[in-house]
Amino acid sequence: MDEYWGAVVWGLIPTIVVAGLLVFVLRSILRMDRTERKVYAKVEAEERRRRGLPRPDENAG
Repeated sequence: MDEYWGAVVWGLIPTIVVAGLLVFVLRSILRMDRTERKVYAKVEAEERRRRGLPRPDENAG
C-alpha cells in the first residue's frame, strides 16, 4: 500500500508544478497588461493636456 501512495504522489507532482507555473505566467501577463494600460493612459493624458485638447468622455463608447 505504501508503494501505491508513493506512485500517486510522484504522479501528481509534475501536474502541480506545471499548474503553478501556468498560474504564475498568466498572473504576470495580466499584471503587465494592467500596468501598460495605466502608463498609456498617463502618456495620453499628458499629450492631450500639452496640446490643449479636452479630456476624453469617460461615458463614450
